[in-house]
Amino acid sequence: MTAPFDLNDDSVVVIIGTGAGGGVLANELAQKGISVVSLEAGGRYLPEDYINDEWDSFGQLAWTDPRSTSGDWRVAKDFSGLPAWIVKAVGGTTTHWAGASLRFQDHEWKAKSTYGDVQGANLLDWPIDPREMDDYYTKAETKLGVTRTGGRAGLPGNNNYKVFEAGAKALGYKEVHTGRMAINSAEYDGRMACQQTGFCFQGCKWGAKWSSAYTDIPKGEATGHLEVRERCHVMRIEHDKKGRVNGVVYVDAKGKQHEQKARIVCVAGNSIESPRLLLNSASSMFPDGLANSSGQVGRNYMRHMTGSVYGVFDQPVRMWRGTTMAGIIQDEARHDPSRGFVGGYEMETLSLGLPFMAAFLDPGGWGREFTTALDHYENMAGMWLVGEDMPQETNRITLNHDIKDQHGLPVANVHFDDHPNDIAMRSHAYKQGIAVYEAVGATRVFPTPPYPSTHNMGTNRMSEKASDGVVNKHGQSHDIANLFVSDGSQFTTGAAENPTLTIVALAIRQADYIASEMGKKTL
Repeated sequence: MTAPFDLNDDSVVVIIGTGAGGGVLANELAQKGISVVSLEAGGRYLPEDYINDEWDSFGQLAWTDPRSTSGDWRVAKDFSGLPAWIVKAVGGTTTHWAGASLRFQDHEWKAKSTYGDVQGANLLDWPIDPREMDDYYTKAETKLGVTRTGGRAGLPGNNNYKVFEAGAKALGYKEVHTGRMAINSAEYDGRMACQQTGFCFQGCKWGAKWSSAYTDIPKGEATGHLEVRERCHVMRIEHDKKGRVNGVVYVDAKGKQHEQKARIVCVAGNSIESPRLLLNSASSMFPDGLANSSGQVGRNYMRHMTGSVYGVFDQPVRMWRGTTMAGIIQDEARHDPSRGFVGGYEMETLSLGLPFMAAFLDPGGWGREFTTALDHYENMAGMWLVGEDMPQETNRITLNHDIKDQHGLPVANVHFDDHPNDIAMRSHAYKQGIAVYEAVGATRVFPTPPYPSTHNMGTNRMSEKASDGVVNKHGQSHDIANLFVSDGSQFTTGAAENPTLTIVALAIRQADYIASEMGKKTL
């Protein structure tokens, strides 16, 4: 462990957040000999601390600070204080994620060029050539130990997968397998193989699933160049008279305020907290918040087109046994406007435990239809639908000055309305998901609406032109050279794939850029 860096040490890179973006960036920079202070709002939990119980685990790990919601999405009605199901802990949401690790398809980097003008969508091409990402994706897959890449075997299929695969094949789908997962199918990188426990969302007690909490963070700390301060909530980012950021003000676990000086600041607090922090850092020089000359901070919030389908069968499936999301159908992930929408979607195996199933199936619902569904829980198979949603300027994070958090700061309001393309895609995905289960004899099917977001993207997006977004192709803010965004909020568009692998690949790439610019003394 490192000796703590001094609060007045203005040579350090300060990274806010320790998840897929911040945790990886911290380690990558530390490995290059760069001094890093990571500030994490949550506590530190390791595999032995995780709880194999849905509600208790939620209480331990989830980000439950106050937030508000608006818009026509179902979450605003049923879960108004919980727009996102993400983690507040060292390792961020890499503790809770399912492990699905998929590369973007080439056309998804260039959504505007590929899809054309989609009415009401604020589409933009990423300022990155897909070929630029090939090596970084390979590095990310090696870091995470992604199955079915680099000669690593796929995971075995559980019963939930076997039902899913049989239905897929009956429909003529070809691209169905147990997925590219950042969950070890054999011992790898000092971590054991998956034990098929089934509590992937509650933190992997075996460490078989990659999480920055017990891989990148400890490796970075072992170099002596990384210090992680847990339970330190960043309130605002400070800047000097020239407009360069030079420190961050945070509150520690005892409620005491500190300011850590910085050479560079990287924001990696997820797509809700990152824009909130930039907006809460407004000053007389930057009255609309930091990095916001374009007015785009907080805008273009994406959460993927999602939904689930459950099928009930006349024999037990016991879908909760085995790796939760090791199962994917990719045939619908193509771009094929003849289906009535642009972009595509994946179907992925999913199981929720009884408490969450009851909450997400129909919050507040009761009656025979609901109770008989739960009665058949043992005979149920489940899948999650995840597809590319359209960025819209009006889907955005703003400050809600009527609600303050525990530190007296305005909270984030998350506004989201479905785009007609999202609705058309969801309806197609429900139809296909139902068909998969009916093809293998389901006696009942339940399409269920989206629950609080686990994939949060956009809000500080990459753009070629400063007027179109917040950061350039390296995640460096257009307005302030030594301020970076290092999480999913820099996504220009969402693609159909789960975002973590791309967040990690971009963090590795950003570390190379920051180290190179520091070496040239331009940062």
